[in-house]
Amino acid sequence: MSSPATVRADWPQSIVLHKRSRVLELTYADGTQYRLPYEFLRVYSPSAEVRGHGPGQETLQTGKRDVDIVSITQVGHYAIQPQFSDGHDSGIYGWDYLHVLGQNQQALWDDYLARLQAAGLDRDAPMPAAPTSHCSSH
Repeated sequence: MSSPATVRADWPQSIVLHKRSRVLELTYADGTQYRLPYEFLRVYSPSAEVRGHGPGQETLQTGKRDVDIVSITQVGHYAIQPQFSDGHDSGIYGWDYLHVLGQNQQALWDDYLARLQAAGLDRDAPMPAAPTSHCSSH
């Protein structure tokens, strides 16, 4: 006889895409709810394209204000993988990472805006062309 799957408090019980407001809504067993804008999720994608392969290799994301989530695929029992309207689809958002994003949403957003300002950019600036990668893993 198999045992029931363990449900952790930091795993969402419900995930809803709100297309008009461009918000991903996560609801947890204790009633906690996070509403994460698509732009925020795209800017904080856990993909190597955004985060790089190590500290200092991050790519500051711009021009994502109007990004949509076209579809979401569940990855095992631990994550989702959204496909964004700008073609980005390599970020796998684990339940733990989504919980961290929800808990720290305002601080992360403030940090993003500060990094834009420090770079002399704004949210709507087009992304610069990506440099040619010499990474053999892609």
